[in-house]
Amino acid sequence: MKYFEDFPAGTLIDCGTRFVSKDEIIRFATEFDPQPFHIDDVAAAKTHFGGVVASGWHSGSLAMRMVVDAVMHDSSCMGSPGMERMRWLKPLRANSTVNVKFRVLEAEPSKTRPDRGRIKVAFEMYDDQGVLLMDTI
Repeated sequence: MKYFEDFPAGTLIDCGTRFVSKDEIIRFATEFDPQPFHIDDVAAAKTHFGGVVASGWHSGSLAMRMVVDAVMHDSSCMGSPGMERMRWLKPLRANSTVNVKFRVLEAEPSKTRPDRGRIKVAFEMYDDQGVLLMDTI
C-alpha cells in the first residue's frame, strides 16, 4: 500500500502499455460518442482523420484505467476534486498500442491533518511511436 509520502513531486510512474483495436474504438464510441469518424469507416475516411479514431473520452477512460491498475489500486487514494484540463493533442488511431505515464506535479501535506496530503498529478498518453496523444492535469 502506498501513501501520500510515497508520491513526492517529480515522481514518474510508467503505467504500461495497452493495445487498442478498431473494434474496441467503435464499441466505445457507439455507446458514448457516436460521431461518424469514431464509428464509420467510410465516413471517417472522408474526414481530416482519414480513418476511424478513438473518442477523446475513450482515451481519457483508458488512461484512467491504466493509472488505477498501476498506481491507485494499491494506494490510499481518497478521491479527487477533479482536473483542470484534458487535452487531446493527436488522434488515437485504431490498432495502436498506447503507453500511459502518471506524473506527480505537486505534493502538499495537509495543514490540518498531518497523516495526509494532496498531490497534483498529470496523466500522459503516448502512441507506439512516442507521440503525446493526450494529457491531463
